Amino acid sequence: MPLSDPVLLLADLSLASAAVALALWLRPWRSFAGHELPWPWLLWWLLLPLLWGADHYAHSALLQPLSGAVLLMLLAGWPLAMMALPLDALLVWGVGDLPAALALHRLVWLGVVPATLALLIGAGLRRWLPHHLFIYILGRGFFGTLLAVAVAGALALVLTGPPAGAEVADLLVARWLAASGEAFLTGMLVAIFVAFRPQWLATYSDRLYLPR
Repeated sequence: MPLSDPVLLLADLSLASAAVALALWLRPWRSFAGHELPWPWLLWWLLLPLLWGADHYAHSALLQPLSGAVLLMLLAGWPLAMMALPLDALLVWGVGDLPAALALHRLVWLGVVPATLALLIGAGLRRWLPHHLFIYILGRGFFGTLLAVAVAGALALVLTGPPAGAEVADLLVARWLAASGEAFLTGMLVAIFVAFRPQWLATYSDRLYLPR
């Protein structure tokens, strides 16, 4: 299904709008009251347009764009991440020169879907596994990222099919490798933040994961 297909455009727009509407309803900006500017996740947020447009900038169909949305969600929380991601899509469209339909599609399948899947995985880990430090680091930082990004990438490929000159099998391998690399990076950064700057992670709490 081409990105310009009205059904796909409507589906992408509906998913993005629903996520933003729910995020606005939750009013996450209240967490800013009395706190310093959350520059770590703002810095990561500013880097996302570079990750989302990597294949476009390099003119390579096999070079897979990275998501980065899972780490943003872990740093900022799901509602703030959902409010910030559409601005990345605007940047990757206006400054990065991606077509509008592609920017919208990447907002959903590199941003909204993997971040939401990672949130659900994290909720499952908190529900069914012990509240242990390494469960958070490995479960949410590494394996949660790997599963969320890989599943979102595979679903996006099923919806749109491969670009001209590329094979589905090759793209699935490329997306799995990209998801693995992103999971390694996210897991490493989460481990560092937990050890030295746990206050940077909105989804982490010493009270929950380091009980006395």
